[in-house]
Amino acid sequence: MIEVFLVVFPVFLVVGAGYAAVSFNLFKNDYADALMKFTQNFAIPCLLFNAIAGLDLSAVFKPALLGSFYTGSAVCFILSTLGARYLFQRRSGEAVAIGFCALFANSVLLGFPIVERAFGTDALGPITAIVSIHAPFCYLLGITAMEFARADGRALPDTIKVVTKAMFSNALMIGLLLGFFVNLTGLWLPQGIRDATEMMARAALPAALFGLGAVLVRYGIAPNIGETAMILFLRLVIHPSIALILASRVFNLSTEVTQVVVLTAAMSPGINTYVFANMYDRGKATAASGVLLGTGAAVVSVTIWLVILRAL
Repeated sequence: MIEVFLVVFPVFLVVGAGYAAVSFNLFKNDYADALMKFTQNFAIPCLLFNAIAGLDLSAVFKPALLGSFYTGSAVCFILSTLGARYLFQRRSGEAVAIGFCALFANSVLLGFPIVERAFGTDALGPITAIVSIHAPFCYLLGITAMEFARADGRALPDTIKVVTKAMFSNALMIGLLLGFFVNLTGLWLPQGIRDATEMMARAALPAALFGLGAVLVRYGIAPNIGETAMILFLRLVIHPSIALILASRVFNLSTEVTQVVVLTAAMSPGINTYVFANMYDRGKATAASGVLLGTGAAVVSVTIWLVILRAL
C-alpha cells in the first residue's frame, strides 16, 4: 500500500504546492490563469500531438477499449442527473449540470501523469485513445441533454453549431487533429520540430498539475454536500467499477489495457465540469465543490484502485 501511495503522492504533492503557493500569496491568481493557458493551449496540445502522431492506431482504437470507459461515463451521467432531479429536487437544467460533474473525468491533468507514473510511457497509448474523444463525447451528451431539459435556450441545431465550432477551435482538439493527420498521412517532420514539441510536452504535466492546484483555491464548497458526495461516489467508485467489469469480464481486454482504462475512469471531476455549469449558469456551486473535494479525495481513491489493479 505504501509503495503504491508513493506512485500517486508526488502528483498530488505538485497540485498541493500550487494550492499552497496561491493560498499564501506566493503565486498570484493571475499567474495561475496564465499557467493554465500555457498548459492547455500550448504544452498539453504538444503532448497529445506527439502521443497521437506516434501511436499505432489499430492497436489502441478499439471499440472494446472505448466501450469499457464510455459506458461507465454515460451510466454515471444518467444516475447523477436522475439523483439530482428526484433525490435532491433540482430543476431539470440544474440536474443535467450536476450529472455532467459525474460524466467528465480529469483524464488529462490528473489521468496522464498518474497513468504514466503507475504503468510507464507505454500506457499512454490507451489513455490517449480515451482522451482523444473525451471532450467531444462529454460535451455532445451534456449539451444535448441540457437543451432538451431547458425551455428557455436557443434552438438545438444552433447550439450544436456553436459548440461544434468552439470544440474544433480548441487547442487540445487542434493538437489531436494534427497528430491524427501526421499519423494517417505518414508526413515526415524535421528533427527540430519533433524536438521542440517534445520539449513542450515534457513541460506539460508538471506545469498543469501546479496550475490545477493554483486555480482550485478560488473554488468553495457547496452548501449541499449530499450532491457532491453523490457525484464523487459515482465518479471515483462506480465508473471505475463498471470499467473493470466490462474491460476484464465482458471485452476480455489485456491486463495492461484494463489497468489504464480503470485508472483513467477513477479520476476526479475535471475543471470542464465547472466550465459547463458556468456556461449554462446552473449548478455552479456544486460543480466547483466537486472539483475541489474530488481532487482531494482522489489521493485516497486512486491509491486504492492501484492496489486493486496491481492485484490483477
